[in-house]
Amino acid sequence: MRYSTSGSSGNGGSIRNSLTQEGRRMNGAVDQGPGKATTRRRAERWIARRATRCREAAEAGMSTAEYAVGTIAACGFAAVLYKIVTSGPVRTALTSVIEKALHAPF
Repeated sequence: MRYSTSGSSGNGGSIRNSLTQEGRRMNGAVDQGPGKATTRRRAERWIARRATRCREAAEAGMSTAEYAVGTIAACGFAAVLYKIVTSGPVRTALTSVIEKALHAPF
């Protein structure tokens, strides 16, 4: 895209007019020959979609540091859960539930 501040662009020489003229060319208002405007729009849409996918992919997933923090948090949670489950009252309750389930009449 050309930005022209001189009078050489043929439309008053302002950046706004130059951009407006460029926009007309991209929308097919200015004759560029058969199929060129359509091909250009299609290419621009493809580039926009590709850029969007690249930005989304850059934010997807976790980095190595995030994996490390997540792993440490999971290990900490597992240790707390293990201590709770192996404590005296919980162990007795779980044992009684399992015994009742195994000795249930069929």
